This record gives sequence, structure tokens and C-alpha cells, in this order.
Amino acid sequence: GAAKFVVVVAIFLLTFYVISQVFEIKMDANLGHIFARSALDAAARSTKPPRYKCGISKACPEKHFAFKMASGAANVVGPKICVEDNVLMSGVKNNVGRGINVALVNGKTGETLDTKFFDMWGGDVAPFIEFLKSIPDGTIVFMGTYDDGATKLNEEARKLIADLGSTSITNLGFRDNWVFCGGKGIKTKSPFEQHIKNNKDTNKYEGWPEVVEMEGCIPQKQD
Repeated sequence: GAAKFVVVVAIFLLTFYVISQVFEIKMDANLGHIFARSALDAAARSTKPPRYKCGISKACPEKHFAFKMASGAANVVGPKICVEDNVLMSGVKNNVGRGINVALVNGKTGETLDTKFFDMWGGDVAPFIEFLKSIPDGTIVFMGTYDDGATKLNEEARKLIADLGSTSITNLGFRDNWVFCGGKGIKTKSPFEQHIKNNKDTNKYEGWPEVVEMEGCIPQKQD
């Protein structure tokens, strides 16, 4: 009986030892896997490029507003205007339309003041002119075309937009793509403007040129 007891105890201890060794090996393997995965995740995070406001390519300096915008694509996808990581106008927000799309931003605070679109194909230019005249001094003005933004534009409307700093507005034609950022009361021409002509030989889409995009950093208005 004593011999059997010793054998049973020995078998139990041996079994316990084997199980503990296997468990320890599995624990080591699992810990090794966890640490390896953590190291890979950390490496991935360190190599992932940083994201800046509105997805622009580099960070803006202090006291500047980051922006990114795009014109419409043909008559299918509307324009998009983003300021300080806040999408002001887009097809997703359902606040864009055919013609010229306009977003107004306070030049000191970056606060959105208004967003509107004016149909320059089948609409009336008079409300657009009144809107342009009512923009307060110190306002940052973003504009982007969708479908056609020029047919109903007259000399008065073009002059008011030129006063905001645009140089391309005098040449904006039927179905041209155009994005612009200027300001009410600006003393110089704006550096933020992109314009591509509607040309059947170079158009990306049938009847429309390719989308134009623009990004940049706008200095905050100082008192």
C-alpha cells in the first residue's frame, strides 16, 4: 500500500510539473506575441504621417486659419469648403448648389457667419449682388463653382468679387471650375485662387474641366 501511495504521489507531481512547464511555455509565447505586436503598433504609429486640420499637407502657424476647398465635379459632385477642421459646405451637408457657393467666416474668430449658393445658370444675379454688398468688413470669403458659375454674372457682380481680391473673376466663363478665398476690405490681390477653363480638348469630364482644389493658411485678422 505504501509503495502504491508513493507511485501515485510521484505520478501526480510529475504530471503537475509537466503541466506547469507547458503552461509557462504558452504564457511566454503569448507574452512574446503581445510585446511583439505592441512594438509593431508603436512603430506603425511613429511612421504614420501626422494629420493636420482639414487634411492639409502641413500645419498652419499660430494665429492662422487652416482651410481646404474644392470646386464641384461636373454637375454630379458638389464643392467642399473646410475651415479649421469644420466642413462648412459639401454635398454631404446638403447645402451646396449649382452656381457659385459662398461661405463667410469671421476674420478674427474663425466663426462661420453664413453659407449660401447662387444659381448663375437659371437664377437671377441681383440677389447675389445684394449679398456681396452686405458682407461686413473683416470677413473671410470662400467661393467655389458647381456646374456653371458664370452665365448670369454681370460686370457689377464681377467687380464686387474682384474687390474681395480675385484676379480670375473677370475671365470666369461658362462651366469653368474656380475656387477662391478673399476678404472684405482686402487691400491687395488674394494669393488663394485656382481657375481652370472649360475646354472640350482638355476637359476631364464630358463638358466640364477637372476639379480644382486649394489649401492654405489664412492670417487671423488683428485689431
